Amino acid sequence: MADQPLFHQSRAGVVKPPGNLGAPSGPTPGLTRREFLEAAAAASQARPDELFDRAVVVDALCLTEWAEADRVAWRESGYTAIHTSLPNRNFAVGMRALQAWRRRFAEHADTLIHCTAAADVERAKREGKLAVLLGFQNATVIEDDLSHLDQLYAAGARVIQLTYNSRNLLGDGCTERTNAGLSDFGIACVERMNALGIAVDLSHCGEQTTDDAIAVSRRPPCFTHTMCKAIYDHVRAKSDRQLRALADRGGVTGIVALGYFVGPRPDTSLEDFLRHIDHAVKVCGIEHVGLASDFHIRGIQATETRETWYLPRLKIFKPVYRVRWPPWIPELDRPDRFRTVARALGRRGYKEADIEKILGRNWVRYFRDVFGK
Repeated sequence: MADQPLFHQSRAGVVKPPGNLGAPSGPTPGLTRREFLEAAAAASQARPDELFDRAVVVDALCLTEWAEADRVAWRESGYTAIHTSLPNRNFAVGMRALQAWRRRFAEHADTLIHCTAAADVERAKREGKLAVLLGFQNATVIEDDLSHLDQLYAAGARVIQLTYNSRNLLGDGCTERTNAGLSDFGIACVERMNALGIAVDLSHCGEQTTDDAIAVSRRPPCFTHTMCKAIYDHVRAKSDRQLRALADRGGVTGIVALGYFVGPRPDTSLEDFLRHIDHAVKVCGIEHVGLASDFHIRGIQATETRETWYLPRLKIFKPVYRVRWPPWIPELDRPDRFRTVARALGRRGYKEADIEKILGRNWVRYFRDVFGK
C-alpha cells in the first residue's frame, strides 16, 4: 500500500481514515449507531497501534534504575532504546556510574543492551530488548583534562551535553547571566568528541555556546531534549535559526515532554506538545525531529512528590526556569506516552513513514552518523 496519512479531516471535528482501511464505511445491519461508531473508532485506532508496535521507538532522554517496576513500565512503553543521564559531578563520579551500568547490563542481559552503535538499536528491536545509551548532561564530568574523554568513551559513554544551565569550563549554559560562547577548552573537547564518536548534545547550552558548537562540530550535534522558542519563549527553548542550523548539519531535535517546558499554563496539554512537533518539522524537516520525555520511564507522578521533585528545583533553578507543580502533561506521564503521540500524529495527517521517523528512525540515522554502524 502506498504511504498515506493515517487519517484525514473530512470536516471540522470529524476525522476519518483514508481509503479502505477496514473501518466500517456505514451502518451495518444489526448494529446500532453507537455500536457502529465504537467499531469505527476501534478500527481507526488499530492501524496507528500496529505502526507503533513495528516501529523503532527512541526516547532521547529517559531515566531508570531498572527496578522491577521500571521493567514493567518498559514493556508498556514500547521503547526500543533510550538515552539515559548519569551523575556528572566529576570524572570519578562519572566513571563509577558507567561501571554501575555495565554491571546492570551483565545482570539483566535478558532485557538490556548497552548501546554504543546504531546496530545495537536494531538488535534490540529484533530481540525484544531495550538498548540503553549512556550519557552525561554536563561536561563537568570531563573536569579540565581532555584525556578523560577517551576514558569515558572506553567505559561506554556516547553522549555528553557541553553545559547544563550554568557556566562550566566549556561554555555558558542557558540560564547563565552572560552569553559567552565556547571556550578554547570547549572547542578542543568538541573536536575530541568528534574524533572519538561521542554525540555533542546542546540541549541546555546558552545561545552563543549553541551557535559555536553547531559551527565547530565536524559531526552532527544534537538537541536530545528541547522545544521550540517560537511556540513557547522559554530560556531552555531553541530559536528557529538554531533548529534550522542544527538540521543543516545533520542533527536531530528531540521534542521534550516535560509540561513546564512545553507551555506556560498548568493545563498545558498533549495538543501543546504536538504544536512543538509540528513547528519543528516545518523548520527542520521531517528527517530531523525526534522525541524525548526528560523524566522517569514510569512518569513523574509515579516516582516523585512535590517535596522530592518541585521544592529542590526551586533552590537549584533560577526563577526564569519557571518550574511548577505538577510539571507533567497527563497524557505523556504514562509509560505508553509515545503510543499516544503516534496516534495523535496519525490523526493530524502525518504519513506512516514520517511517524516512524519521529518515533525513532531519525535517531537511528543520527547514531549511525555519529557512532558508526
